Amino acid sequence: MHSVKHFLQFKDFTRAEFDHLLERARWIKAEFKAYRKYWPLSDRTLVMIFEKASTRTRLSFEAGMQQLGGSAIYLNSRDSQLQRGESIEDAAQVISRMSDVVMIRTFEQAIIQRFADHSRVPVINGLTNEYHPCQILADIFTFVEHRGPIQGKTIAWIGDSNNVCNTWLQAAEVLDFKVQVSTPPGYEVAADRAGLHGNDHFEQFADPMDAARLADLVTTDVWTSMGFEAENEARRRAFAAWQVDTEMMRVARPEALFMHCLPVHRGEEVAAAVIDGPRSVVWDEAENRMHTQKALLEYLVLGGASQTNSSREQ
Repeated sequence: MHSVKHFLQFKDFTRAEFDHLLERARWIKAEFKAYRKYWPLSDRTLVMIFEKASTRTRLSFEAGMQQLGGSAIYLNSRDSQLQRGESIEDAAQVISRMSDVVMIRTFEQAIIQRFADHSRVPVINGLTNEYHPCQILADIFTFVEHRGPIQGKTIAWIGDSNNVCNTWLQAAEVLDFKVQVSTPPGYEVAADRAGLHGNDHFEQFADPMDAARLADLVTTDVWTSMGFEAENEARRRAFAAWQVDTEMMRVARPEALFMHCLPVHRGEEVAAAVIDGPRSVVWDEAENRMHTQKALLEYLVLGGASQTNSSREQ
Protein backbone atom coordinates (compact mmCIF):
# COMPACT_ATOMS: atom_id res chain seq x y z
CA MET A 1 0.00 0.00 0.00
CA HIS A 2 1.31 3.47 -0.88
CA SER A 3 2.41 5.73 1.93
CA VAL A 4 -0.41 7.84 3.37
CA LYS A 5 -0.01 10.82 5.69
CA HIS A 6 -1.98 10.49 8.94
CA PHE A 7 -2.42 12.74 12.00
CA LEU A 8 -2.58 10.28 14.90
CA GLN A 9 -0.29 12.09 17.37
CA PHE A 10 0.97 15.66 17.47
CA LYS A 11 4.53 14.51 16.77
CA ASP A 12 3.44 12.97 13.44
CA PHE A 13 3.97 16.42 11.88
CA THR A 14 7.10 18.55 11.70
CA ARG A 15 7.45 22.12 12.86
CA ALA A 16 7.41 23.25 9.22
CA GLU A 17 4.13 21.43 8.67
CA PHE A 18 2.59 23.09 11.73
CA ASP A 19 3.81 26.50 10.53
CA HIS A 20 2.00 25.77 7.27
CA LEU A 21 -1.19 24.64 9.06
CA LEU A 22 -1.27 27.69 11.34
CA GLU A 23 -0.87 30.04 8.38
CA ARG A 24 -3.53 28.22 6.38
CA ALA A 25 -5.89 28.25 9.39
CA ARG A 26 -5.40 32.03 9.68
CA TRP A 27 -6.26 32.53 6.00
CA ILE A 28 -9.18 30.09 6.02
CA LYS A 29 -10.66 31.72 9.13
CA ALA A 30 -10.36 35.17 7.55
CA GLU A 31 -12.21 33.93 4.44
CA PHE A 32 -14.93 32.40 6.63
CA LYS A 33 -15.35 35.64 8.61
CA ALA A 34 -15.61 37.61 5.36
CA TYR A 35 -18.31 35.23 4.01
CA ARG A 36 -16.13 34.30 1.04
CA LYS A 37 -16.70 30.83 -0.38
CA TYR A 38 -13.67 28.55 -0.44
CA TRP A 39 -14.38 25.02 -1.68
CA PRO A 40 -11.08 23.18 -2.26
CA LEU A 41 -12.63 19.86 -1.14
CA SER A 42 -15.60 19.91 -3.49
CA ASP A 43 -16.82 16.34 -4.15
CA ARG A 44 -14.60 14.95 -1.34
CA THR A 45 -15.98 12.91 1.54
CA LEU A 46 -15.00 12.77 5.21
CA VAL A 47 -16.14 9.76 7.24
CA MET A 48 -16.37 10.45 10.98
CA ILE A 49 -16.36 7.39 13.26
CA PHE A 50 -17.43 7.99 16.86
CA GLU A 51 -17.01 5.46 19.63
CA LYS A 52 -16.95 8.28 22.21
CA ALA A 53 -19.55 11.05 22.55
CA SER A 54 -18.75 14.53 21.28
CA THR A 55 -20.11 18.02 20.74
CA ARG A 56 -17.19 20.10 19.49
CA THR A 57 -15.44 17.35 17.53
CA ARG A 58 -18.49 16.37 15.51
CA LEU A 59 -19.68 19.91 14.91
CA SER A 60 -16.26 21.31 14.00
CA PHE A 61 -15.43 18.52 11.55
CA GLU A 62 -18.88 18.29 9.98
CA ALA A 63 -19.38 22.04 9.58
CA GLY A 64 -15.77 22.50 8.53
CA MET A 65 -15.91 19.85 5.80
CA GLN A 66 -19.13 21.34 4.42
CA GLN A 67 -17.59 24.83 4.43
CA LEU A 68 -14.71 23.44 2.34
CA GLY A 69 -17.24 22.20 -0.22
CA GLY A 70 -17.15 18.54 0.79
CA SER A 71 -19.50 16.24 2.63
CA ALA A 72 -19.22 14.51 6.00
CA ILE A 73 -20.75 11.17 6.99
CA TYR A 74 -21.31 10.40 10.67
CA LEU A 75 -20.96 6.84 11.91
CA ASN A 76 -21.18 5.73 15.51
CA SER A 77 -20.44 2.21 16.63
CA ARG A 78 -24.17 1.37 16.57
CA ASP A 79 -24.40 2.38 12.89
CA SER A 80 -21.57 0.17 11.67
CA GLN A 81 -20.45 -3.44 11.81
CA LEU A 82 -17.60 -2.54 14.20
CA GLN A 83 -19.75 -3.16 17.27
CA ARG A 84 -20.92 -6.46 15.80
CA GLY A 85 -17.44 -7.86 15.44
CA GLU A 86 -16.07 -6.73 12.07
CA SER A 87 -12.34 -6.34 12.45
CA ILE A 88 -10.79 -2.88 12.50
CA GLU A 89 -8.53 -3.92 9.63
CA ASP A 90 -11.47 -4.98 7.43
CA ALA A 91 -13.46 -1.86 8.29
CA ALA A 92 -10.48 0.30 7.34
CA GLN A 93 -10.17 -1.41 3.97
CA VAL A 94 -13.83 -0.82 3.14
CA ILE A 95 -14.35 2.67 4.59
CA SER A 96 -11.17 4.05 3.03
CA ARG A 97 -12.25 2.86 -0.44
CA MET A 98 -15.42 4.97 -0.20
CA SER A 99 -14.01 8.19 1.25
CA ASP A 100 -11.14 10.66 0.98
CA VAL A 101 -10.30 11.12 4.68
CA VAL A 102 -11.39 9.50 7.95
CA MET A 103 -11.64 10.98 11.45
CA ILE A 104 -11.93 8.58 14.40
CA ARG A 105 -12.80 9.34 18.03
CA THR A 106 -12.20 6.18 20.03
CA PHE A 107 -10.61 4.56 23.08
CA GLU A 108 -7.10 3.06 22.89
CA GLN A 109 -4.57 4.60 20.52
CA ALA A 110 -3.89 1.08 19.22
CA ILE A 111 -7.36 1.06 17.62
CA ILE A 112 -6.74 4.12 15.48
CA GLN A 113 -3.22 2.93 14.66
CA ARG A 114 -4.56 -0.40 13.38
CA PHE A 115 -7.17 1.41 11.30
CA ALA A 116 -4.55 3.76 9.82
CA ASP A 117 -2.24 0.85 9.00
CA HIS A 118 -4.93 -0.55 6.68
CA SER A 119 -6.40 2.70 5.33
CA ARG A 120 -5.88 3.95 1.79
CA VAL A 121 -6.68 7.52 2.85
CA PRO A 122 -5.50 9.88 5.64
CA VAL A 123 -6.75 9.15 9.17
CA ILE A 124 -7.18 11.88 11.81
CA ASN A 125 -7.24 11.29 15.55
CA GLY A 126 -10.37 13.03 16.86
CA LEU A 127 -9.47 11.86 20.39
CA THR A 128 -8.12 8.70 21.99
CA ASN A 129 -7.43 7.81 25.61
CA GLU A 130 -3.80 8.78 25.05
CA TYR A 131 -3.84 11.83 22.74
CA HIS A 132 -5.98 14.71 21.44
CA PRO A 133 -3.88 16.35 18.70
CA CYS A 134 -6.68 18.34 17.03
CA GLN A 135 -7.43 20.08 20.33
CA ILE A 136 -3.85 21.20 20.86
CA LEU A 137 -3.56 22.37 17.25
CA ALA A 138 -6.55 24.64 17.95
CA ASP A 139 -5.13 25.74 21.32
CA ILE A 140 -1.80 26.72 19.81
CA PHE A 141 -3.50 28.60 16.98
CA THR A 142 -5.58 30.46 19.59
CA PHE A 143 -2.46 31.36 21.56
CA VAL A 144 -0.71 32.62 18.41
CA GLU A 145 -3.78 34.71 17.49
CA HIS A 146 -3.75 36.43 20.87
CA ARG A 147 -0.08 36.52 21.84
CA GLY A 148 2.09 35.73 18.82
CA PRO A 149 4.62 32.88 18.43
CA ILE A 150 4.52 30.15 21.08
CA GLN A 151 8.19 29.25 20.77
CA GLY A 152 10.00 29.89 24.05
CA LYS A 153 6.78 30.43 26.03
CA THR A 154 5.73 28.64 29.22
CA ILE A 155 2.47 26.70 29.45
CA ALA A 156 1.11 25.62 32.86
CA TRP A 157 -0.92 22.41 32.89
CA ILE A 158 -2.88 21.98 36.11
CA GLY A 159 -4.69 18.71 36.89
CA ASP A 160 -4.80 15.26 35.34
CA SER A 161 -1.99 14.01 33.10
CA ASN A 162 -4.54 12.92 30.50
CA ASN A 163 -4.66 12.81 26.70
CA VAL A 164 -4.72 16.62 26.41
CA CYS A 165 -1.74 16.98 28.74
CA ASN A 166 0.19 14.30 26.83
CA THR A 167 -0.41 16.17 23.59
CA TRP A 168 0.72 19.51 25.04
CA LEU A 169 3.95 17.76 26.02
CA GLN A 170 4.47 16.43 22.50
CA ALA A 171 3.74 19.87 21.06
CA ALA A 172 6.35 21.44 23.34
CA GLU A 173 9.01 19.15 21.86
CA VAL A 174 7.99 19.86 18.26
CA LEU A 175 7.45 23.62 18.61
CA ASP A 176 10.08 24.40 21.28
CA PHE A 177 8.20 25.73 24.29
CA LYS A 178 7.96 24.56 27.91
CA VAL A 179 5.14 22.88 29.82
CA GLN A 180 5.04 23.10 33.62
CA VAL A 181 2.82 20.30 34.91
CA SER A 182 1.28 19.88 38.35
CA THR A 183 -0.84 16.85 39.14
CA PRO A 184 -1.97 15.27 42.41
CA PRO A 185 0.21 12.40 43.68
CA GLY A 186 -0.44 9.26 41.66
CA TYR A 187 -1.55 11.14 38.55
CA GLU A 188 1.89 12.25 37.31
CA VAL A 189 3.02 12.37 33.71
CA ALA A 190 4.35 9.07 32.32
CA ALA A 191 6.92 10.01 29.69
CA ASP A 192 6.52 6.74 27.81
CA ARG A 193 2.72 7.08 27.67
CA ALA A 194 3.05 10.68 26.54
CA GLY A 195 5.42 9.57 23.80
CA LEU A 196 8.22 11.96 24.76
CA HIS A 197 11.83 11.90 23.63
CA GLY A 198 13.16 13.48 26.84
CA ASN A 199 12.28 15.97 29.56
CA ASP A 200 13.92 19.10 28.13
CA HIS A 201 10.56 20.74 27.50
CA PHE A 202 8.61 19.92 30.62
CA GLU A 203 8.91 20.05 34.38
CA GLN A 204 6.69 18.52 37.06
CA PHE A 205 5.70 20.44 40.21
CA ALA A 206 4.08 19.11 43.37
CA ASP A 207 2.49 22.51 44.05
CA PRO A 208 0.17 23.82 41.31
CA MET A 209 1.00 27.40 42.27
CA ASP A 210 4.62 26.73 41.36
CA ALA A 211 3.59 25.33 37.98
CA ALA A 212 1.47 28.41 37.24
CA ARG A 213 4.13 30.91 38.31
CA LEU A 214 5.12 33.24 35.41
CA ALA A 215 3.28 31.07 32.86
CA ASP A 216 2.13 32.63 29.58
CA LEU A 217 -0.88 30.31 29.47
CA VAL A 218 -2.67 28.36 32.21
CA THR A 219 -4.77 25.45 31.03
CA THR A 220 -6.63 22.51 32.52
CA ASP A 221 -9.28 19.89 31.82
CA VAL A 222 -11.99 18.02 33.71
CA TRP A 223 -10.79 15.94 36.64
CA THR A 224 -12.55 12.84 35.32
CA SER A 225 -12.14 12.11 31.62
CA MET A 226 -14.47 9.87 29.60
CA GLY A 227 -13.98 6.26 30.57
CA PHE A 228 -12.93 7.06 34.15
CA GLU A 229 -16.35 7.88 35.59
CA ALA A 230 -16.06 5.13 38.22
CA GLU A 231 -13.17 7.12 39.74
CA ASN A 232 -15.17 10.34 39.95
CA GLU A 233 -15.48 10.64 43.74
CA ALA A 234 -11.89 9.59 44.41
CA ARG A 235 -10.69 12.11 41.83
CA ARG A 236 -12.76 14.93 43.32
CA ARG A 237 -11.02 14.39 46.64
CA ALA A 238 -7.55 13.98 45.11
CA PHE A 239 -7.81 17.05 42.85
CA ALA A 240 -9.45 19.47 45.32
CA ALA A 241 -6.31 21.66 45.58
CA TRP A 242 -5.81 21.72 41.79
CA GLN A 243 -8.56 24.17 40.88
CA VAL A 244 -7.43 27.03 38.64
CA ASP A 245 -8.68 30.07 40.56
CA THR A 246 -7.99 33.80 40.56
CA GLU A 247 -5.10 33.37 42.99
CA MET A 248 -3.42 30.89 40.66
CA MET A 249 -3.91 33.19 37.66
CA ARG A 250 -2.42 36.03 39.71
CA VAL A 251 0.98 34.27 39.93
CA ALA A 252 1.05 33.71 36.15
CA ARG A 253 2.23 36.52 33.90
CA PRO A 254 -0.08 39.56 33.86
CA GLU A 255 -0.92 38.88 30.20
CA ALA A 256 -1.39 35.11 30.72
CA LEU A 257 -4.35 33.50 29.00
CA PHE A 258 -6.62 30.76 30.34
CA MET A 259 -7.76 27.81 28.19
CA HIS A 260 -9.96 24.76 28.71
CA CYS A 261 -10.91 22.24 26.01
CA LEU A 262 -14.52 21.99 27.34
CA PRO A 263 -16.93 20.78 28.57
CA VAL A 264 -16.23 22.49 31.90
CA HIS A 265 -17.32 21.89 35.47
CA ARG A 266 -17.25 25.34 37.08
CA GLY A 267 -16.25 25.14 40.69
CA GLU A 268 -14.24 21.96 40.14
CA GLU A 269 -11.19 22.20 37.86
CA VAL A 270 -11.67 25.94 37.33
CA ALA A 271 -13.40 28.76 39.18
CA ALA A 272 -16.22 30.52 37.33
CA ALA A 273 -14.42 33.85 37.83
CA VAL A 274 -11.51 32.52 35.74
CA ILE A 275 -13.25 30.79 32.85
CA ASP A 276 -15.80 33.60 32.53
CA GLY A 277 -13.20 36.30 33.17
CA PRO A 278 -11.26 38.61 30.82
CA ARG A 279 -8.21 36.34 30.45
CA SER A 280 -10.21 33.35 29.30
CA VAL A 281 -10.18 32.59 25.56
CA VAL A 282 -12.15 29.34 25.74
CA TRP A 283 -14.81 30.38 23.21
CA ASP A 284 -12.21 31.42 20.62
CA GLU A 285 -10.44 28.15 21.42
CA ALA A 286 -13.60 26.12 20.78
CA GLU A 287 -14.36 27.93 17.51
CA ASN A 288 -10.79 27.49 16.35
CA ARG A 289 -11.22 23.72 16.40
CA MET A 290 -13.16 24.21 13.17
CA HIS A 291 -10.70 26.55 11.46
CA THR A 292 -7.59 24.54 12.29
CA GLN A 293 -9.25 21.27 11.29
CA LYS A 294 -10.24 22.81 7.97
CA ALA A 295 -6.56 23.57 7.40
CA LEU A 296 -5.72 20.02 8.45
CA LEU A 297 -8.30 18.48 6.11
CA GLU A 298 -7.06 20.63 3.24
CA TYR A 299 -3.46 19.60 3.88
CA LEU A 300 -4.10 15.87 4.28
CA VAL A 301 -6.44 15.55 1.29
CA LEU A 302 -4.64 17.89 -1.12
CA GLY A 303 -1.12 17.81 0.26
CA GLY A 304 -0.82 21.59 0.39
CA ALA A 305 -1.60 21.90 -3.34
CA SER A 306 -4.56 24.16 -2.62
CA GLN A 307 -2.24 26.92 -1.46
CA THR A 308 -1.66 27.90 -5.07
CA ASN A 309 -5.43 28.05 -5.61
CA SER A 310 -5.81 30.72 -2.95
CA SER A 311 -2.56 32.64 -3.43
CA ARG A 312 -4.16 35.11 -5.84
CA GLU A 313 -6.77 35.92 -3.17
CA GLN A 314 -4.33 36.50 -0.32
